[in-house]
Amino acid sequence: MSSDAIDTTPTAPTTLVLGATGKTGRRVADRLRAAGSPVRAASRSGETRFDWQDQSTWAPALAGVDAVYITYYPDLALPGAADLVGTFADQAVANGVRRLVLLSGRGEEGARQAELRVQSSGADWTIVRCAFFNQNFSETFVEPVRHGVLAMPGGDTAEPFLDADDIADVVCAALTDDRHVGQLYELTGPRLLTLTEVTGELSTAVGREVLYIPVTPEEYASELVSHGMPEEEAVPIAELIAEVLDGRNAYLTDGVQRALGRPPRDFADYAHDTAATGVWSLERKAS
Repeated sequence: MSSDAIDTTPTAPTTLVLGATGKTGRRVADRLRAAGSPVRAASRSGETRFDWQDQSTWAPALAGVDAVYITYYPDLALPGAADLVGTFADQAVANGVRRLVLLSGRGEEGARQAELRVQSSGADWTIVRCAFFNQNFSETFVEPVRHGVLAMPGGDTAEPFLDADDIADVVCAALTDDRHVGQLYELTGPRLLTLTEVTGELSTAVGREVLYIPVTPEEYASELVSHGMPEEEAVPIAELIAEVLDGRNAYLTDGVQRALGRPPRDFADYAHDTAATGVWSLERKAS
């Protein structure tokens, strides 16, 4: 081959990862990069700016992209989310995007409407419908766990808590392997846990007592506002958490096994490994 010959080796398609600084987005971006796949990591404050409420940011993010991992902030079940996701999906397809993978939630009617919009977009699609994330306890509710009191509007019903690393593995498979096209994967962890049992696992992992205290959605929203969340976001988020944790999702599925051929990660393993990082350490907070 002469030195001036044209290299016709096809280039790997670029994947746009929305919410690339979030729990699943950054894990997906890291996995794709590690596999040698070009990634455009987008967020409201990242190098590639993407804001669901500013549609002028959409086209630049989509330029030259072949696949998109769609995550919606603050939550797909909130009013107006389905319409925005549907409009975005249509624009993505018009811009030449071939594959869409949507992060969705279990037991959320608004999320189901967004799923339908993606499914009817004309793209190759995969829906990844997820249970409550394990990582909420180490990336959202860090301070309550660190200080030993987890107050949430969750009652005493059970939830099949799911690891974000399992979600990321399923999403990456869906983005890169044609066999996942047209699949709806409902993902759960391997067992049901109440929040009292969750704090028991956390207590064992950190070596000190962590208590669960049930509160009303109104009390929880007030707590979110006191920590800086705008009230217009805090109230629907609190109501959504109470709704999702009302027992409607208290059953297991085989989504992780179907997608990956292996069982999902257990909450106890997550708690043990996460505690070892020191994220819940009182000494770390003091320093």
